[in-house]
Amino acid sequence: MKMAILYNELSENAAADEADVLDQVNLVEKHLVSLGHSTEHIQVSLDLKTLRKTLERGQYDALFNLTESIDNFGELITFGPALLDVLKIPYTGSSYEAIFLTSNKPIAKKIMQFHDIPVPLSITLENLNQIKDTTRYIIKPIWEDGSLFLDEECVVTGARLKERIYDIDFRFFFIEQYVDGREFNISILASSNGPVVLVPAEIVFTNYDNEKPKIVGYAAKWNTESFEYQNTQRSFTKISSTLRRELNHICLQCWDSFNLKGYARVDIRLDEYEAPYVLEINANPCISPDSGFIAALNESGIQEVDAIRRIVEDLN
Repeated sequence: MKMAILYNELSENAAADEADVLDQVNLVEKHLVSLGHSTEHIQVSLDLKTLRKTLERGQYDALFNLTESIDNFGELITFGPALLDVLKIPYTGSSYEAIFLTSNKPIAKKIMQFHDIPVPLSITLENLNQIKDTTRYIIKPIWEDGSLFLDEECVVTGARLKERIYDIDFRFFFIEQYVDGREFNISILASSNGPVVLVPAEIVFTNYDNEKPKIVGYAAKWNTESFEYQNTQRSFTKISSTLRRELNHICLQCWDSFNLKGYARVDIRLDEYEAPYVLEINANPCISPDSGFIAALNESGIQEVDAIRRIVEDLN
């Protein structure tokens, strides 16, 4: 097929979390070429009129969508696939609708609750009476991925949350109960027989004391010199068959509830009783060479090129 790789135009002096998309482009292009496809690069910016002309002139059979934001705004992640829908050009990964619903985290949580998928308690202006002074809560950005704007200062006690609550702009941030337990990142890949849940990766927090919040914040992902980066590791340690079945079931619930396609990742935390709670669904997760998705492929015995082939076969 004649394919183009669609990804966000980088800002000047792009930080690591933004520039990471170039590593994804290189990995995808390498495997598309090995599968016999021709490739071109197309960058998404706010100039959608020019993008439309480029797409129409190109007469592409399909696009590999790696768009993570536009102009560094996560809220605009759907603009690329929305335009592809208008032009009726097939593309990889999840649909415009699924990307919107999973990227807007409060909406995603409501949909998960409707489908009986366990999620942490949400705090809004309507249920402030449920805040408990000694319980910890976490304040998160609604749209941004890559742990942008997320650090340990976002984890607060209920007493502190009550003091800050009217300073929080609920248009851009939301609040949920902090689940202080084991964390798993679980990747899912399409196949001709339906989605396959890959080997779960546990995020291990070493040298963290009881007071330091165990979160994969911005420093843990991108600041290589930080304590968080150096003491947060991905591990594929064996878990019980019962827990594995439960995690797999939840991941497939997420896949079906949001009509995901191609590939996805679900982040899950266990509480002190090992009850699971879904923190986030990533419809088109990072697939750079050092990403959790690629690590899960390797652990599951699936070659990268085979994964790219499966993703391309599951087009919108």
